[in-house]
Amino acid sequence: MSASEPAVNRPLLEAAHLEVSIGGHRVCNNLDWRVDAGDSWAILGRNGVGKSTLLATLAGLRAQQSGSLGISGLALPHSKQGAGARAMARVRGYLSQHQIDPFASTVMETVLVGRHPHLGRWDWESADDRRIAGAALDEVDLAGFAEREVQTLSGGERQRLAVAQLLAQQPQLFLLDEPLTHLDLSHQVAVMDLFARRAAAGAAIVAVLHDPGFAARYCSKALLLFGDGEWLAGPAGDVITEASLTRLYGHPLREVSADSRRWFVPC
Repeated sequence: MSASEPAVNRPLLEAAHLEVSIGGHRVCNNLDWRVDAGDSWAILGRNGVGKSTLLATLAGLRAQQSGSLGISGLALPHSKQGAGARAMARVRGYLSQHQIDPFASTVMETVLVGRHPHLGRWDWESADDRRIAGAALDEVDLAGFAEREVQTLSGGERQRLAVAQLLAQQPQLFLLDEPLTHLDLSHQVAVMDLFARRAAAGAAIVAVLHDPGFAARYCSKALLLFGDGEWLAGPAGDVITEASLTRLYGHPLREVSADSRRWFVPC
């Protein structure tokens, strides 16, 4: 990319010839992939295939085995010329699969952690930061929970708080590892709807999902991980099919359509 090329054309995430492995297992090999503003990508695959490992690598939390990887033109933190953690966090937000709360804190204190990338080292959160945090809590149906202790929350409430913290961070690229964990059906739909709104507003979404129906409904594109490094990426309508999913999960699936939406059920 030349220095004169408009920034609007720069992908938010770009991988070239990427190889990712863990414990002797190859997650992907020679992955050429880009995520642009407005994209919504689903990552699908069986348990243990390496979806979370790939997402952590994309977030810059672990190094790839080979190939190149960049986020919005920034080198990842573990590289020799890597961007600082604060600069990276203003661009990339990462939702972990597991939430850990070793210390007592309130819901508001927890969601305000998402504002830290936007503060100086010695700054305190402003009224505007609290307004953004409160709006994020409202969006995940946690209005009125601000003074609750985090350790008193149910699993689903804690997951929605993690989503709110990420919304308060306001990144351009959302990397989501199983964002629907612990959520009931209505909150699964609500969370996918709110990330769809973020994508429509110009953010990019990459989500590890387990339900191919949700992936087909909410994601414009999909990356399938088959194991041993093999992958398939492209528009959701082309990639999320009976044949590809049957191969992906090792069990026959049948497509069911209703109101222009596609769902997949085991045969």
